[in-house]
Amino acid sequence: MCGRFNVIDSPGLQQLLQDLGIDLQLPTRANIAPTEAVGLVRALPAGNQLDAARWWLTPSWAPAVDQKYSMFNARSETLASSRAFKAPFQRQRGIVPMSSFIEWRSEGGVKQPWLVSNAQGAFAAAALWDIWNGDGSELLSCTLVTTAAAPPFEPWHKRMPVVLDAQEQARWLDNSQLIAAKDPLFRSELKQQWRLSPLSREVGNARNKSEDLLRAVAEAVVLDPD
Repeated sequence: MCGRFNVIDSPGLQQLLQDLGIDLQLPTRANIAPTEAVGLVRALPAGNQLDAARWWLTPSWAPAVDQKYSMFNARSETLASSRAFKAPFQRQRGIVPMSSFIEWRSEGGVKQPWLVSNAQGAFAAAALWDIWNGDGSELLSCTLVTTAAAPPFEPWHKRMPVVLDAQEQARWLDNSQLIAAKDPLFRSELKQQWRLSPLSREVGNARNKSEDLLRAVAEAVVLDPD
């Protein structure tokens, strides 16, 4: 977790961007997978800025851009100790706006995909970023921060993205202030109601980008905040 997410141009997502100081719209994109470009909000000297970043962190010190190690997610428990994530955690924190994400769980020996959304239709997912320079080019990349699943979500997955509430978003983006490794924003609880909808297994193929794949194929499950 998290291995796929979606961006749907909607009033809820637009409001999230406005709350983050971004006067832009993100185009609708379904079934976004690691290594693809994603929207990343960063706090820069001129103000908050939205840029395209590769969803798979390449540390500034890496010899090359590759997928040798799984770097599209970062465990909150090891941010302060990981060689790859320690420096970004201190001064290169960002937010990836998303409308929903997709998780799989085994059901009857088959992996069933589930769409996870909320009432607003927008999540502010905690991220870290870095810039790699090599081969005469510059690459901005990012990773999504995850934490242990809240008890209601555990039947679906043991991990979940760190979703920031309105008060946490500004603090996370303020890279002039350090955040402790055990900060409450990493807590394993639902901060809002989540709606989980079963999807067609065709969404498992990352090349399938149709928004139609995000339609529920059976009854949804609602998880209330802890």
